[in-house]
Parts: sequence; structure tokens; C-alpha cells
Amino acid sequence: MDLHEFDEIRPYTDEEIAPAMQRLVQSPQLEGVLTYLFPGQSYDLHKERIRGFKTIWDFQKGIMEHAVKKIVKDTSSGFTFDGFKDFAADKGYLYVSNHRDIVLDSALLQLALYTLDFPTTEISFGDNLMSSDFVVDFGKSNKMFKVLRNANPREFYKNSMLLSKYIRLAVTERQSSVWIAQRNGRTKDGFDTTEQGILKMFDMSGSGRFVDDFAELKIVPMSVSYEYEPCDTLKTNELYVSRRQKYVKMPGEDLNSIVTGIMQFKGRIHIVAAPPLTREQIEGVTSTGDRNDRLKAIAQLMDDVIISNYKLWKTNYIAYDLLHQGHSYAGYYSQADVEAFQSYMGYKLSGLEGEKAELEEIFLTIYANSVVNRRRFGF
Repeated sequence: MDLHEFDEIRPYTDEEIAPAMQRLVQSPQLEGVLTYLFPGQSYDLHKERIRGFKTIWDFQKGIMEHAVKKIVKDTSSGFTFDGFKDFAADKGYLYVSNHRDIVLDSALLQLALYTLDFPTTEISFGDNLMSSDFVVDFGKSNKMFKVLRNANPREFYKNSMLLSKYIRLAVTERQSSVWIAQRNGRTKDGFDTTEQGILKMFDMSGSGRFVDDFAELKIVPMSVSYEYEPCDTLKTNELYVSRRQKYVKMPGEDLNSIVTGIMQFKGRIHIVAAPPLTREQIEGVTSTGDRNDRLKAIAQLMDDVIISNYKLWKTNYIAYDLLHQGHSYAGYYSQADVEAFQSYMGYKLSGLEGEKAELEEIFLTIYANSVVNRRRFGF
């Protein structure tokens, strides 16, 4: 199968891993990564081990599985997952996930798949995040493919078509699963919504038979839930500033968000992979209307699944009740839990500049909106 058309965006092949490993071990950035992953162990020993990797699986099994397990062990109270029932290891699926953390949302899916002895997925990654040769080699060796952004309208259409063709080829012909976020950029305010633009991109490479084109992608709506929101302080600050002016990222901000999301304590974490959308489900919501109406209907279907499978924690219930000055969910937590969460919020906001009451309102909203979303289901 010729993949040269996708050379600009695709992950590395097994044949490209050995030279990528040689470049990685020569990078000064590798020492910091290995020191974190293997504290107290010989840096040179692990460099030599990496030099010997010949395939993507060698790299993922030798580095990435250990890395994600260590992050979970060091920065969470435990990771659980559900779903994947009747999934086939030799079939490709398109996991479309809510997006709360730049790296961990997809990394945790890989850990679930490792545990189930399923093949890992390819992972979409914005070109703005591939900021150095080291990150490119590290990412593409981990089955990451590039999403090209910041283009004029003509280039945007071309890039979207290329991405659409690549995803469809991966899932339907190569039987390689893919992870992609339901929206461009992380959810900042706690509202998980599927952008129609993502679905429109999927459809660009189709045959023109709307239901068939979506059904063959075997779309898996995926929900990832964190007890403590990754980068909650950074998200609060961005939302606070955005109320007053256009928010402009500072140089290195994406990298800071990646590191913060990885290192911050996240409490308990849970993932649910829902059954793939069926032809009957897709046909049922897209039987009328024009193309935009049908895309909107699929987006709503996916939102309903993702939100209904989102696991609510004490932090979400407490935030909702504090924000609304009520006790609607008092049965889910104790007064000690409330005091602990308020102490956590005070600590996290202590380094931010701005009106304290407004910062607290934004912070609480980030946690409370998951409850607001679920209330649509009569919960």
C-alpha cells in the first residue's frame, strides 16, 4: 500500500524507527525524559536499549507503556475503563473522544488497549505541538499523525481532504484504529461538544453515500473523565482573560500545558468506549434534512453518548452546588469533601491575578458544567 501521498502527516513506519531512535538518543532532551521515567537507573543503559528498537511496537512497549503507567501511578488515584465489548483486535475503529488534556486523553486509551491486548491506535496531533525535531521523532514513533492548521482557505480545504483520506484509509483498508478529539482544541469550560467541522472533514473522503460513508468508519464515541480537571488553573486563567480581550497564547504555552497536564494530580480517571455507531443509528438520525442537518444530527448523537458515559465525581457535584448555592447533590459528598475541594480551589487560584469571586466562579463552572450537561438526560 503506497502511503507517499501522506508523507507530510503520517506516523513513521517500522522501517523508519531505527534511524528515528538514533536521532532520539543524540538529543539532549532525552535525558530529562528518561530521568523522569526511570529514576535512579542508568541513563546510558536506557539509551542503548532505545538504540536497539526496530519497530513501533518496540518503542511503545519499551517506553510508552511504562511512561503512561508511571504517570497514572504518580499523578492519579487510579485508572479504570469500561466498554470495548465485542471489539475485534483485527478491525480498525475511529475513536472520537471528548478532549480535556492534550496528551493524556489519547495516552490513557492506549493504556486500556495495552491491558486488553489490543493494537494501539494512531493518534491525531496538531502541527503546532510538533515544535521540535525531538517531539516529531518521539510522536511519530508513537503512531502520531499530524493535523495541519493555520492555513488559508484553499490550503485548509486541501489539508482537510488529505486528513480525511488518511483516516478513512487507515480505518477501512489498513484496519488501523485512530484516535481524534471531538473538537479542535481542548474543552476549556467543561462542555463536551462535537464540532460539525470534524464530521464534515470525515465526510470529505467519502463516496457520496452519506450513511455508508459514516458507517464504514466504525465511529466509537469515547468519554474520558478526570476527578480533577487537567490544567484547571490554566483553563480558568484563559477564560478569565477571554472575557476581557482576545486570548493570545504565549510562546511555549502549549508545551507548558502538556507538562502541567501530565504532572498535575488528577485524582481518579475513567474511560468509556461506547459501541461503534451502527448503520441503523446513523440512518435513524439522518433520514431528513440537507447535509448540514445530517451532520448536526450525528454530532448530537455523539454528544448524547459521550455525555451519558461521562463519569461524574464528587468534585463535579460539589462545584455545581457551590455555584448554584444549593444542595441538589448533597447526597454524593460530605461537608469534609466540600471543605477539601474549597481548599483545593483556593490553592489552585492563589497564583492567578484577577477578581477572586470571578475566578472562583469560572473555576467552579469548569467542574459544574459536566453536571449541567448530564441534567439534559433528566439526571
